[in-house]
Amino acid sequence: MNEIVKVENLSFIYRRGTVPALKGITLSIRAGEFVGITGPAGAGKTTLLSCINGVIPHYYAGDLHGKVIVDGLDIAASNFRQLASHVGTVFEDPDFQMVSISVEEEVAFGPENLGLPSREIEARVRDALQKTRIPDLRERAISTLSGGQKQRVAISSVLSMLPQVLLLDDPTSELDPVGTQEVITALRELNRQVGITIIMVSQDVERLVENADRLLLLSEGRLILDGPSREICLQHDVVEKAGVRVPQVTQFMISFLSKLNRSPQLETIPLTIEEAASMLRKILREEGVA
Repeated sequence: MNEIVKVENLSFIYRRGTVPALKGITLSIRAGEFVGITGPAGAGKTTLLSCINGVIPHYYAGDLHGKVIVDGLDIAASNFRQLASHVGTVFEDPDFQMVSISVEEEVAFGPENLGLPSREIEARVRDALQKTRIPDLRERAISTLSGGQKQRVAISSVLSMLPQVLLLDDPTSELDPVGTQEVITALRELNRQVGITIIMVSQDVERLVENADRLLLLSEGRLILDGPSREICLQHDVVEKAGVRVPQVTQFMISFLSKLNRSPQLETIPLTIEEAASMLRKILREEGVA
């Protein structure tokens, strides 16, 4: 896969800041990847997203060093109109970015502001709602929707701009379990079936390791770890020292294997309850217990 996001030696300190929010971040993301970003409060997660979508330096000023390239565009040298069809952002609170009364109007808002023909706008609205599986909500008033439905509308409104990269800043933190699952399912399908590159910030590590191809761990503005979920979870000491815990089921299985004098293996370390249950059954059979 081709590289679609490239961050080179990125550092940033806000205008009134005394400590850099980002310190020498370098990374690349391939087209079609689902990348999770986690870390404690103040780690620089939202600042990194703001550098990728152009909010920094075009809206928030400060001392910026390094370069960010998204889908061939130099973010610092491009305006928001140019960036709109390359990178889109969904925020933590869906109400924060809603500007219309109805779902249809909200999803059409972006394409309308680009001055597109009505036929093109209609096609984009229909396609965006279909991709998030909410065409039945088209005529609904946004005020009547659940949190999970609103977040999917927010995702649809970004998709109507046809971005290659979708950024999400803790999109499920204010949702109940049902709404969270709705949003995660929609994102997984967009990534795996449509091929949209997704970069998602979250402190819900369980959700990230289950769905993301890679995890980035930030701490105090630095990129501490970058790799596949299982590889990151095996470095649980480093993760926990940074102020983040690996999934509880993974912690349990690492401790359990240690008591059996078994070393956890990268290929088999469980990240979900289902994987842990399967491993436990296998171990019990080998130990002659089951």
